[in-house]
Amino acid sequence: MKSGLEIAQEAELRPITEVAGSAGIPDDVLEPFGRYRAKIDPSILERLADRPDGKLIITTAITPTKAGEGKTTTSISLTQGMGRIGKDVMLCLREPSMGPVFGIKGGGTGGGYAQVVPMEDINLHFTGDFHAVTAAHNLLASAIDASLYFGNPHGIDPTSITWPRTLDVNARELRYTVIGLGGKMHGVPRENGFVITAASEVMAVLALASDLADLRARLGRIVVASTADGEPVTAEQLQVAGAMTVIMKDALKPNLVQTLEGQPVLIHAGPFGNVAHANNSIIEDRVALKLADYVITEAGFASDLGFQKFCDIVCRFGGFAPSAGVLVTTVRATKSHGGVPFDRLGTEDLEAIKRGVENLGQHIAIVREYGLPCVVSINNFPSDTEAEVELMRELALGAGAETVVVNRGFAEGGEGAVELAEAVVAACEKPNTFHQLTPGGTPIREQVEAIATRVYGADGVDYQAQAEKDLSRMDQLGFGTMPVCMAKTHLSLTHDPLMLNRPTGWRLPVRGVVPSAGAGFVVVLCGDMQRMPGLGRTPAYMKVDIDQNGRTIGLF
Repeated sequence: MKSGLEIAQEAELRPITEVAGSAGIPDDVLEPFGRYRAKIDPSILERLADRPDGKLIITTAITPTKAGEGKTTTSISLTQGMGRIGKDVMLCLREPSMGPVFGIKGGGTGGGYAQVVPMEDINLHFTGDFHAVTAAHNLLASAIDASLYFGNPHGIDPTSITWPRTLDVNARELRYTVIGLGGKMHGVPRENGFVITAASEVMAVLALASDLADLRARLGRIVVASTADGEPVTAEQLQVAGAMTVIMKDALKPNLVQTLEGQPVLIHAGPFGNVAHANNSIIEDRVALKLADYVITEAGFASDLGFQKFCDIVCRFGGFAPSAGVLVTTVRATKSHGGVPFDRLGTEDLEAIKRGVENLGQHIAIVREYGLPCVVSINNFPSDTEAEVELMRELALGAGAETVVVNRGFAEGGEGAVELAEAVVAACEKPNTFHQLTPGGTPIREQVEAIATRVYGADGVDYQAQAEKDLSRMDQLGFGTMPVCMAKTHLSLTHDPLMLNRPTGWRLPVRGVVPSAGAGFVVVLCGDMQRMPGLGRTPAYMKVDIDQNGRTIGLF
């Protein structure tokens, strides 16, 4: 089989104006970036206001493993499968971060014959949204230091500054830095650091803003430090929020591309899943829901992170009510959770599946906890045996799945996902009782308790001393009932990446609570979360190059 890059480069793409026209997007709100990319002006929502919303499907997955699950590939192939059965469908995804693209993860545009294209553009600079977020974030960081340098008129306590700088490159050496060296004329020395752009609060703000005015207000509310008296200092007080909005105004517009089979795809914003809310923009979802009968969106990481945050944060802010959940798994990943070493995952092992399916069972329970029907999609690998697939189907149905389908979209494109598409359409017609885990206005402690026990499967929550102080401060700041965004490892249902499968008999330790006032939530810290990834020994960039014809090679 050809590589994903070769398949993407050989594809015959439809002109983006044609894709837009077939999706019902008028020319006067379309801003092309060349022949195959475009931005959509959010003003389209005004003329579509009276049109009913389509059905919203959220794709999630089991706890990630080295074996891989294929959530994006499944979302794309499901979209292509919907097209094959004649459904009016649109896909919504996040934008890939160049850090992971050149690190371990590689690109974020699917694989095989289930891709969004143009693959190279989307995985690299795309339409410049990430660069705008980076620039706006760093402008705020510079505004803080300028205020300190010129007499500190806001009375900022330098030791309280929480706003880092950002870069869309993996660089562990920049997690902790010292700035302002070189004497008085070069600034005020202090500790600082960098986060990757996808972990910036500005990225979360972009994803959650409903329009330009809301973007401006949210940027102004960002808390960057405290005064000596403990009062918050915001971007609005530093008089920089307006300039940040100007930098971000074009980034607020969703981006239009297409699948390999020509279905319309919106790709917009890219917040991380382990420290932010892990979903594409609210504006993107709203536009898609007005344009298509079926909208497929994908949440970052597993159902305990991206799916939970989509339901409790994005749906709350956006006013969305999903119709169904698609839970992605593989035979290989299930055996990995069952304790099989990576180099033996290609060997049939029914007992390992019986052990590892416990993880799948918990994720099915999470989807059902929110009142949604759960379609389990087994992403097919050549090494899967019929006995393994049938056992997984039986066990998943016994755990509460609505339907269990084998998806062959990677190798066969939309044709290989027709059964999945039909199952999802049927699930969307089922009655559901979608609801948030806790009602609006619930105190932070009660939200954390509900997520820990009803989603993660913990026996309870233990707050460390700093977390207790933080909770009191959240109450003082008026943040005591904001939605909670949990920051924890994606490699386990727990806070500990080494606790695999479906752990029992454990309690969730909370070490801190910090505000993301611009985003509109508080971040609850569980474990030592890194917001700036590092590079591995053999990062993906080592294989990326240009051939003699100027074409990219080695990108995946």
